[in-house]
Amino acid sequence: MIIARQAERDIRLALSESLAHAEWAPPALIAMLALDEIEIARPVIARSPLLKDQDLLRVLIEATVEHQIEVARRPHISGRVADAIIDRAEPASLTALAGNRTADVSEDALRRLVEHSRRIAALRAPLTRHPRLNEALAADLYLWVGQALRQAISERFRIDEALLAQAVDGAVLDARSPGPAPAAGEVQNLEDHDEMERRLVTKLQNAGQLRAGFLIRAVREKRLSLFEHALAALGGLPVAQIRAAIQRSSPDALFLACAAVGIDRAVFPAVLDEIRNLSNGFPGDGDHGYAARTTLPPAAAVREFRSLMGSLAA
Repeated sequence: MIIARQAERDIRLALSESLAHAEWAPPALIAMLALDEIEIARPVIARSPLLKDQDLLRVLIEATVEHQIEVARRPHISGRVADAIIDRAEPASLTALAGNRTADVSEDALRRLVEHSRRIAALRAPLTRHPRLNEALAADLYLWVGQALRQAISERFRIDEALLAQAVDGAVLDARSPGPAPAAGEVQNLEDHDEMERRLVTKLQNAGQLRAGFLIRAVREKRLSLFEHALAALGGLPVAQIRAAIQRSSPDALFLACAAVGIDRAVFPAVLDEIRNLSNGFPGDGDHGYAARTTLPPAAAVREFRSLMGSLAA
């Protein structure tokens, strides 16, 4: 070990390449080489059977991004290591993991990769081809990819491309804003639009393609009515209660409704900001205990929401 540490770079590189496949090498020596500069570490990270999960986790924590990428590419890495890579959220490592078809990636881990694909475009193509991608996750991924990848997803899964395209790329109406009372024809147009949004949500739900990711997309597209109907449908709640929750002086009720459909506590502030921009600043910023909350199980969130909102009719 002492000699190896003090050896010239070329000697350490040759040692790494010669021991990469060895099952008899000292594990401590292999672990040391895995933390060396990347050209020396690469052979043992990629191939050594002696590196265990704790060794790979140490590389993720202590070494460079290049080392992390090699760990993500390593064949047959465990779910524990895959989860650690996703937790670090390094774009290059996530992309390498998405392309590693032998990695033990759970459905929940794959879901988190799909969520990261909203901001990391390089993830989308390998995720589209991932062998463990299922129809539900494919529908979520469809929202973030370009036309070519949408076609690939549609060919692999039975996804109604026209229906989702309508939801994602449909015309964005102006946000509702205060002003003079609308004329009778404008009121009718708003009612017709609201009914159109409700029908679209019903079709998506009946097709099994309504997901929490669709809600986030709806508010980013500034389609508040679509968000309201989708949240009500996913949570099994009256749309009138959802609208009343948005008009409250505190975001607590809206938080509960979002938790009921699986929107994470960490994602909710961004959703809240978008909704306030669309509803004249509502819900208000009064703190009725929302700030101290953690994410609730969906069933518990539904119960709390119904209790909070009382018996308001749909």
